[in-house]
Amino acid sequence: MARGNFNELVWFLAVAEERSFTKAAAKLGIAQSTLSHAMKQLEARMGFRLLMRTTRSVSTTEAGERLRQSMAPRIGEIETEIEALMGFRDKPAGTVRITLSDHAMESVVWPRLCPVLKSYPDIRLELDIDNGFRNIVEDGYDAGVRLGESLEKDMIAVRIGPDWRLVAVGSPAYFRRNPPPDHPRALMHHNCMNRREARSGGLYAWEFEKDGEEIRVRIDGQLTFNTSQAMIDAALEDYGIAYVPESLVEHHLAAGRLQLALDDWSPKFTGYHLYYPSRRQHLPAFSIIVDALRYRGA
Repeated sequence: MARGNFNELVWFLAVAEERSFTKAAAKLGIAQSTLSHAMKQLEARMGFRLLMRTTRSVSTTEAGERLRQSMAPRIGEIETEIEALMGFRDKPAGTVRITLSDHAMESVVWPRLCPVLKSYPDIRLELDIDNGFRNIVEDGYDAGVRLGESLEKDMIAVRIGPDWRLVAVGSPAYFRRNPPPDHPRALMHHNCMNRREARSGGLYAWEFEKDGEEIRVRIDGQLTFNTSQAMIDAALEDYGIAYVPESLVEHHLAAGRLQLALDDWSPKFTGYHLYYPSRRQHLPAFSIIVDALRYRGA
């Protein structure tokens, strides 16, 4: 049976349950003549009678009763699910899945969403930490977080954070043993911490910029990590120089546990953006997440 005839099955179920065209038409909000004509068309297409009509009542035939018993629970499940979905409009609920880097989560996303989740306990949040690029459509995410300069053109992008810098840091003890570098290329003579790119498997080349000059340095060292926090912990233990987002080490710098190197070479990056497909119809829970993350300036 064609999808366009689904209404006729629902209308048949109403007639079979009410045992009256008049009551069923009132329940459905349609004219009795329209309902009667639709039932005749349904019977004609199926090739047998479904309803026995008298001047006083309507009853189902054997075939009609079998159809009613088969359809009733299925239609009931559909109606229940639709009612539950409609309820999301008034009470935001459901799961929102976001892929993002560890720095984006710690510096922007979690601080902004933590109080929101307490206000909306029916919203479930899944944060997948991945420092590589992900195809959010293919991988089933609702959104992703990237730097503004890395966004794909077919995505809606909402800025969620300020510009930020990468900085080279080491412990005072390390720099007492190894004088701080005065140029990015001098890092080749230092014990530096590599970062392994999760998706490509390659090692990140440290990027520097000063007075329009851009330099990428392939560093070497004893340790390789794939998260910023691990690099910071190793730097605090005097293992060498880490290259990490400045916001993650500000408190260590202020306390003197770490020191900056090559400060005037530290590049600035466009702030993080939340991106998601423009063609998707999102639930209210997603809209609440987006509004909470939206960057409104300093």
